[in-house]
Amino acid sequence: MAGTIGRGGVVAVPDDVAEAMAMAGDRVGRLGCHARWFAEVGSTNDEAIALANRGAEEGWLVGADSQSAGRGRHGRSWSSPPGAGLYLSVVLRPPSHAASLLTLAAGVGVAEGIQAATGAEPRLKWPNDIYLVSSGPRKVAGILAEGGTSGARVDYVVVGIGINVRQAILPPEVAARATSLEDELGRPISRGAVAAAVCAGIWRQYQKLIAEGGEDIVAAWRTRAVGTFGRAVEWDSGGVTCRGVARDVDSDGALVVETELGSTRVVAGEVRWTP
Repeated sequence: MAGTIGRGGVVAVPDDVAEAMAMAGDRVGRLGCHARWFAEVGSTNDEAIALANRGAEEGWLVGADSQSAGRGRHGRSWSSPPGAGLYLSVVLRPPSHAASLLTLAAGVGVAEGIQAATGAEPRLKWPNDIYLVSSGPRKVAGILAEGGTSGARVDYVVVGIGINVRQAILPPEVAARATSLEDELGRPISRGAVAAAVCAGIWRQYQKLIAEGGEDIVAAWRTRAVGTFGRAVEWDSGGVTCRGVARDVDSDGALVVETELGSTRVVAGEVRWTP
C-alpha cells in the first residue's frame, strides 16, 4: 500500500491498516494500490472524487480517522467520531454494464468482510445499509456510491464505506438507530482486520459483477436481506409518501414493493421501515 504523507493534513496510513492490507495480498486486488490517509477530513468521498477527476487509477483508497462532514445518501450526515470507525472511499472504474449494481455488490462485499473479520452476521437493508440484529435492527455500516460520467459513459464510481467499529458517544438521534461492532460483540475488534477483509470482499464481488453479470450478486444480496422482505416500508416519491410491503429485489437492483395499487419498483430514494 503506497501512502502519501504530510500534505494538507495527510498522514501515514495507520500501521494496523497498512499491515492488514499487506497481509491480505492478492485478495484485495488493486484496492489500496495507492492510498491517502487523513487524521481528519471533511469527507473521504470528496477527496476520492477529486482524485478520480484528476485521473487517479482504479484502486486508489482514501481513509480518515475522523470526518467533519461525512455524509450518507441524500446529503445526510454520517457521524464520524475520531478513532471510532473506519471511513474509507475507493476509486473504481467499472464498465458501464456493471455500474448499476455496484452499490448492491459493495453491500455484499462489506457484509462478507465484516463477517470474515469478526464472526458477526450482518444483514442488508435496501439499498445501502448494513445492520446487526442482536439488539434489534441497528445500523453498523453504510455505503455511498457516487459516480462521474463522460457523456453516456461511466468514467468512475467512488464507493464510500463507513463502519462503526468501536464504542463512541453518538448524537441521540443517531444512537437510537446505530451500533458498533464492539458494542454488539462485546470484545475488541481490529480496525485493520476489518479494513482488509472489507476491501477483499468488495474486490471479490466487483470482479464477479464484471465477469459474470449481476445474477449471483442479487442472489447473495437477497440472502443477506431476508429481514427486509415482508416488512412494511414507506418512501417518498414526487412529494408524496408511499407505503407498501417489501417483497424482493429484481435483477436490476430495484426494490419490489407490494402496494394497494399493485406491485411497484423503487429505484432510488430512502426506504424506511415502519411499524
